[in-house]
Amino acid sequence: MAFNPCCRILLSMTLLWVQHYLPSVANAKIPPNITTDRDALLALKARISYDPHSILANNWSTNVSVCDWVGVTCGFSHHRVTVLDLSFMGLVGTIPPHVGNLSFLVTLAIPNNSFHGSIPIELAHLYRLRILYFRFNNLDGEIPSGMGLLSRLEYLNLANNHFTGTIPSSLSNLTSLYLFALSYNALSGSVPSSFFNLSRLQGIYLAGNKLSGPIPSISYNMPSIQTIDLRDNEMSGELPKNMFDHLPNLQDLVSENQLDGGLPSSLFKCKQLQYLSLWSNKLTGRLPTEIGNLTALRVIYLDLNNFEGRLPLEIGNLGMLIDMALSNNSFEGRVPLEIGNLTMLTILYLSDNHFEGEIPSEVGNLRNLKVLNMGRNNFDGAIPFEIFNITTIRIIDLTLNKLSGHLPSNIGLFLPNVQRLFPNWHNSELYI
Repeated sequence: MAFNPCCRILLSMTLLWVQHYLPSVANAKIPPNITTDRDALLALKARISYDPHSILANNWSTNVSVCDWVGVTCGFSHHRVTVLDLSFMGLVGTIPPHVGNLSFLVTLAIPNNSFHGSIPIELAHLYRLRILYFRFNNLDGEIPSGMGLLSRLEYLNLANNHFTGTIPSSLSNLTSLYLFALSYNALSGSVPSSFFNLSRLQGIYLAGNKLSGPIPSISYNMPSIQTIDLRDNEMSGELPKNMFDHLPNLQDLVSENQLDGGLPSSLFKCKQLQYLSLWSNKLTGRLPTEIGNLTALRVIYLDLNNFEGRLPLEIGNLGMLIDMALSNNSFEGRVPLEIGNLTMLTILYLSDNHFEGEIPSEVGNLRNLKVLNMGRNNFDGAIPFEIFNITTIRIIDLTLNKLSGHLPSNIGLFLPNVQRLFPNWHNSELYI
């Protein structure tokens, strides 16, 4: 049977196509697979200079499936590495750029090791990443701005390292973020105001850096945020007046810096506030009566500022308080009797102010008190005997006042747990 010329032409064209394209298909780049992940992890292993428990040395072997390596978890459907958790292994080494090839990675956790060097920019390729946890290492250099591309990131913790430079404004693109922790590094510059537009944020932790400039104003509601920790920086200026209008669920506010001005009225709308620490600033003005609105407060530290005036009676509304420190200000007048309502107090510091009059006997209601420091004021009269009914007390400091009268000769029977008692240094006519 004769061969159809059309078929001969078609066959010739097919052979030409195979000859031309088959080599390129054979040499085409193989899509990433578990081998890619294995090679990335072996590159990381090669960068480990000290493995005190020989965990990687003994376990990360090509004779064992990558998914069975210690610290490695693979996904069920695609069998790619989704979790790399090397927490608390005491490892010393650097992070190679190959880690950026772990394209299915969701969690990257290496806290409490001694990794050093910089974060490779290739980590910006980990677009599936949700948790990045590098706390307590020795990493340095600048935080790569490319990390702002990790749009699915929910948890970013780079605290307790040696990062320098400024906080990249690109990180404000991480709209899924609920925790942002850069505490205890050496970061400088100001806090980008755009961070306070991340509506899902629950905690901002920037303590222990060299951050300066004002606290950014907040113009958007942040209903999820519970903690703002800016302590031990060099921030200045006033607390923004309307800042707390947008933080209805704030529980912890910590900011020991160089802030000045008064407490904004919006602060007293934060009915969920439990921990208020603004000590060691330059804050001024009076403590307003609205302080009594913060009935969830458990800790208030306002010492080492320039507050003045009388303590408002409404301070007695803070029945959940455990610690109260108002020392080293210019408060004056009598201590309100309502202080006796704070029956959960364990620590009370009122020292180094200008309080006067008698110490209220209602202090004796504070039956959980362990530390009472009212020294270096202008108190006069006798020490209320009710104080000696506080059997939990360990330290009493009433020095440098104008107290008089007797102390019980058997004071040890009344205060069995007392460790330090400073009643009569420079007090007038006070003796045992």
